[in-house]
Formats: sequence, structure tokens, C-alpha cells
Amino acid sequence: MPSRKFADGEVVRGRWPGSSLYYEVEILSHDSKSQLYTVKYKDGTELELKESDIKPLTSFKQRKSGSTSSSPSRRRGSRSRSRSRSPGRPPRSSRRSASASHQPDIQETRREILEVKLTPLVLKPFGNSISRYNGEAEHVERNTERNELPQKNTQEKFHLPQESSYVSTQYSLRPRREEIKLKETDFNEEKLVTKRPALLRTYEVSTTQTEDLEFGGVPGVLLLMIGLPVFLFLLLLMCKQDEPSLLNFPPPLPAWGDLWETRVFGVYLLWFFVQALFYLLPIGKVVEGMPLINGRRLKYRLNGFYAFLLTSAAVGASLCWGLELHSMYRHFLQFALAATVFSALLSVYLYARSLRAPREELSPASSGNAVYDFFIGRELNPRIGTFDLKYFCELRPGLIGWVLINLVLLLTEMKLNNRAAPSLAMILVNSFQLLYVVDALWNEEAVLTTMDILRDGFGFMLAFGDLVWVPFIYSFQAFYLVHHPNEVSWPVASLIIVLKLSGYVIFRCANSQKNAFRKNPADPKLAHLKTIHTSTGKSLLVSGWWGFVRHPNYLGDLLMALAWSLPCGFSHALPYFYVVYFTALLVHREARDERCCRSKYGLAWEKYCQRVPYRLVPYLY
Repeated sequence: MPSRKFADGEVVRGRWPGSSLYYEVEILSHDSKSQLYTVKYKDGTELELKESDIKPLTSFKQRKSGSTSSSPSRRRGSRSRSRSRSPGRPPRSSRRSASASHQPDIQETRREILEVKLTPLVLKPFGNSISRYNGEAEHVERNTERNELPQKNTQEKFHLPQESSYVSTQYSLRPRREEIKLKETDFNEEKLVTKRPALLRTYEVSTTQTEDLEFGGVPGVLLLMIGLPVFLFLLLLMCKQDEPSLLNFPPPLPAWGDLWETRVFGVYLLWFFVQALFYLLPIGKVVEGMPLINGRRLKYRLNGFYAFLLTSAAVGASLCWGLELHSMYRHFLQFALAATVFSALLSVYLYARSLRAPREELSPASSGNAVYDFFIGRELNPRIGTFDLKYFCELRPGLIGWVLINLVLLLTEMKLNNRAAPSLAMILVNSFQLLYVVDALWNEEAVLTTMDILRDGFGFMLAFGDLVWVPFIYSFQAFYLVHHPNEVSWPVASLIIVLKLSGYVIFRCANSQKNAFRKNPADPKLAHLKTIHTSTGKSLLVSGWWGFVRHPNYLGDLLMALAWSLPCGFSHALPYFYVVYFTALLVHREARDERCCRSKYGLAWEKYCQRVPYRLVPYLY
């Protein structure tokens, strides 16, 4: 194996890519396989350089003149030279002083010529300047008769390939004088654009290419928007049959009166706005979220757990006053349809308001296609004042509603089967899922680091998922046990509890470790963890839970999902739909994470994948 020339921590000079200029850098690491050094510049930039692009500091020291002697002829000439001076010639001392005073000017001029300013050069959307910024000659076609551009030129568009930025940058290595002239030229161009906008071509920056659309593009999202609500109701109807077998598909369809009731829709609206009121209460701490794509850090109030406590108190008081919550089971399909209609109306509102949103507030996942953006979400963080719609829906109405639905199903099981206490299977399902929801609300700040908040817009995908899919599909095991009770022995229950707790420990510890590292990588409690430096200035964890598999939190989620379904027994495959669905969901999300990280971290992500080869399950996947 070839030996390395420079050690970690050594300060050397590194050549800036694409130039002949060297800057002072610090060696961070060395890859023996690719023979590349990871170096850090003084401004914090991290790059990978070849050994030939790195020089020791000693090679840049200025050389001193080796000899101060003059030639003999010059010495002889100096002796024989006449000491008389011309009357118009200044004295020698004055010549020396003039030369000395002129010397700083020469040095200053040299310093100004050699000084290089490293600044990002923004490509401006002006037709007569963008080509020059790219090193091309200016070229603007004009109609000399009418002083306008031909019609075909006004339709030309300039597409930049970057997905996550609205401008393209390159580094300028110009002397400062030339840069000042360039700024003056830009200012003159801007005045010209203001006076004569008809002479310029228009350029459009595309943030997402059509071939990069997820979920199968426009046909795929159309199928999902129609198919998911239909599939939800078919699944619930099949579960209510005496024999919920796939051979009995499709189930008999109910009458319209059994699906829609305006009073139920009003109750759902009341539930939504009560949770919104709890969200607005001035309790709980206010924190800043992670930097978004546009660099902003939004503020969020963390009071989800308090909202859960207030909701629990209100439900408990209702039970004490004699409210029969189990009667809501008769309107279960109506509540599901009410939530579906509300999520669709909310999606229409979100898309309509996004058309007026500033460009910097749009989601990087948006494409410009109306159908796709309606599904994926066009605006990243839609807010009404300080009320963040996406953040509110992520945890409040659906997640707390999930617990309330489970309670209704537990009371219904007792009522329909004349039980004095719920079955052990129902207790296990309710307890496991209650722990999951309470944990999410207690660690509410962790949701601010997820892809849902940082990258995905708020559209039909998240609105339907948060308000309909979570409360009515995640409670599917309890819904199944109402009509198909299953007796679980205590030894079997103990094994299921161990599986649940194992998944929970992996899930919580992995997420806590990730969130702590993102908030403060220099935390002394994390000093034992190994990392890989990246060119973005951030580091990747390669030890601890994140050295076990690449997504240990997903592994914990899958174990918990299996523990939720096992109390339903093995009489039918229907209760295990959630496990199959959740596995497909996490595999798809893991693939999205992989693409995003590979694009963001480059070679550092390749190193991480070599160190941690398994994605979800060790030795399997």
C-alpha cells in the first residue's frame, strides 16, 4: 500500500480546484483506496484533493538574494564617476527619499494585482449578461426595424440543472479591480433592463426535472389520490365481514346514508378546531427548526404533549358525565369519509394559496406540474400568521385522534361481547400504540428534523396521510379485534411485549442519538462516536446505532409494527396488512433518503456505505 506524504492535522497549502492558486489548509483525513486527502480551508470549506495538489508550507517561503556583491566594473565605475551634479538634478538624499516614498505605492500596486477575492458569482436572469458570466460572447438578436426581439426568441428558456437552488454559482478568481469594473457593468445592465425590458430574452429556472418525479410521476400520483381513499374503505368493509378473507372480495357496498352524515362532518370539524385551539395556547417552549432549503429557521411552539393531556382530561370528563363513546363506532365509516373530504378541501386550499407564495417559500420537491404539485405539496411551510399548518397536522388531529379511536374500539369490544374488561389482545394493541403516540408527542422536537418538514411540501399526500390514513389505518388492529376477538396467553403476550420493547429501544435510542448529534456535534456525550467528514461541512455518524445499519430507527419501527399485529393471531392475513404496508413505506422512504444523501454528500456517502453496508436489517437488507 503506498505511503501517505502528509499526516492528519498537518497544515499545508492546497490548490484551489480549477486554478493555480494555493491556500492554507488543514489535513483532516486520507483515503488509502482513492489516495485522496480531505482538507479544510480557513473559511470552513472541505474538499478532497490529490497529493499532487498539496504542497508543504516550506515550499512557499520567499527566497532571499544569495549575493549582495556588485560587479568589479561597477565598483570601478563608481570610483571614477564624477561627483559633480547637474544644477537641475536633485540631491542624492532627496532622490533616495523620493524612491523610498514611491516604494510603498509599488508594493501596494503589486498587492492589489495579486490579491484574489473568492466570491460566488451569481448567474443573473438577464439575456445580455448570462452568456458572459458563462465565459461566452454576448449575443442578443434584435429586430432593427421595430427594435424588438423576434417572437421565437421570447419563447427561449434557459434551464439550470440544479434541483435545490434558484441560482447557479461558480467561483470567481478575478483581481479586485476587474471585479469592481464587472459590478459597474452589471449596474449599467440593470438600468438598461429597467428602461428597455422588451429587448431581453426571458429565462426560466427549473427546480425539478420531469424524469426525477417520484411515485411514478403524474400517472402515479393520480392513481394514489383516487386509489388510497377507495382502498381504505374496502379494507374497513372487508374487516367488518364475518369471514374477512380475500376470497370474499369485494365486500358488499353500503348505502350512501351509511357513508355520509352532515352532523358527523360537523363533529369532525369541531375536533379539528379544538386541537387548533390547543396548539395556539401560549404553553410550552418555543424552538427554532433546522435550516430549510432557503436558509430560514422557523420557530415552533412545542405543546403537543400538553394538548394530549388536555384532550385526555376532556374525554375523561365526558365519560364521567355519561357520554357513550362506543356509539361512535356505528358512525366509523362516516367519520372516515368526513376526514377524507376535509383533507381534500384542505389540499385545494393549500394549492390555491401556494400560487401566491414567494418562490423562496416553495418546496424543492415541487415540479411545476399542477397535478403532481397538488399531491406532493407546492408550498414548503404554509402558515397563517404563526400557525404552521403542516406542523400542526403532522402530530395533532390525526395522532391524538388515533388514540381516541383506539379507546372507542376498546369500549365497543366490551359492549358488543358483554365483557367486564377488555381482552388481553385489545389491551396489548392499545398499550403499544399509546406508548408510540405519547413518545412522539413527548419528543415533539424530533419531528423538525424529518423529511416531511424539511423537504416535502404540504399537499394531498401529507394532508390525507396525517388526517385520514394515520388514525383510520394505524388503528386497524383494534378495529379487527372488535369483530374477530383473539385470546392471547400470558407467555405469548410476554414474548410480544419483549419484541415491542426491543423495537422501541432501537427506535428511540437511534432517533435520540441522531437528534443530539444534529443539534450539537461537539457534545462531550457524543465524543466516543466516529464520524466521516463531508464537503458540506457536516459529518456522518459511522458508529453507535448508525454504525449498526444505515436506518436503525426504521428497523425499530418495523419491529414495533409486527408487535402491534401479533395479538390479532394468525386466523386471517388481514391484520398483517399494516406490516406489509409499513415495510413498503419504509423501503421507499429509505430509497429517497439514499438518493438525497448520495447527491448531497458525494464521495463521503460512498465511504459511509462501505463502512455500513446494510440498509435496514443486518445481513439481510
